[in-house]
Amino acid sequence: MIGNNQESVPKHLRKATAEFWQSVVRDYELQEHHVKILTAACESLDRATEARLAVDKQGAFFTNRHGEIKPHPGLAVERDSRALFSRLVRELSLDSELPTEAYSRAPKIVGRYK
Repeated sequence: MIGNNQESVPKHLRKATAEFWQSVVRDYELQEHHVKILTAACESLDRATEARLAVDKQGAFFTNRHGEIKPHPGLAVERDSRALFSRLVRELSLDSELPTEAYSRAPKIVGRYK
C-alpha cells in the first residue's frame, strides 16, 4: 500500500495537477496500480489543459486550404482527455466518500474520513 506522501509526485505534471495528485495520495491508501491510474488521470487532465490553451491561443476554428471552416484539432483532444480523466477518477472512486460495498475495489480512504 502507498499512502501519506510515500510516493513521489511525477515531475512532468503541471503544478496544479501535481497538487491534486499529491492530495489524493495523501488522503487515500493506494495500491501500486491505483497510483498508475491516478498518474494517467493527471496526465489526461494536463493534456486537456494543453489543448485548451492551444485552442484559446489559435481559435476554435480555422479555414483549411480549400476554404472550408474546420474545428481546431485541440477541441477533440480536450474533449477526449477530459472524458478519460473522468473515467479514471470514477475508476478510483474519487468522486464518492466511501465505498458502500464490502467487495469494492476502490482505494481505502485514510485520514479525515476514518
